[in-house]
Amino acid sequence: MSLRRATVDDLAAVVALQHAAYAKNRAILGVEPVPLLADYGQIFRGYEVWLAEYDGRVDGVLILELRPDDLLIWSVAVAPQAQGRGVGNVMLAFAEKRARELSRTCIRLYTGQKLAFNVAWYTRHGYAHESSEDMGDRVRVNLIKHL
Repeated sequence: MSLRRATVDDLAAVVALQHAAYAKNRAILGVEPVPLLADYGQIFRGYEVWLAEYDGRVDGVLILELRPDDLLIWSVAVAPQAQGRGVGNVMLAFAEKRARELSRTCIRLYTGQKLAFNVAWYTRHGYAHESSEDMGDRVRVNLIKHL
C-alpha cells in the first residue's frame, strides 16, 4: 500500500469512496454523516487530501486540516472492501507523521458519539476524549493525541 497526495483529478474517486465508507454510519447516527455534507471542491482547495492505494485502486482517503495549533484529521475513510486490512492504521500513522513534519505537537479529530466502534478504535491508537459537543441533531466527540 502507498499513500500519495490527491489531485483534483481524483475528486470523483474521493467522493465515491467517502460515500461508500460512511454509508453505514447514516443508519447508526440517524442523520447524514458530516463528511457526506461537504463540498469536496472546497475540501481540495483548503485541506490536504491523501489517497491510500493498493494494486491500482483507492482503498482509503485521509483528509487533513492544518490549523494554527494542531493538525485536524477531518476524515479517515476506508473503502468497504478494504476494511479490516490495516488501511486505517496506516493512514492514522501517516497523519501523526505529517503532524510532526508540520511541527504540530498534537493532533485532533472528531466522531459521532453513537459511533462507539470509532471512539474505541481511536482510543486504542492513543487518542483521548477532550470534549463532547451537542450539535443539535448529533453529539460530536472531540479526541486529541499529544505527540
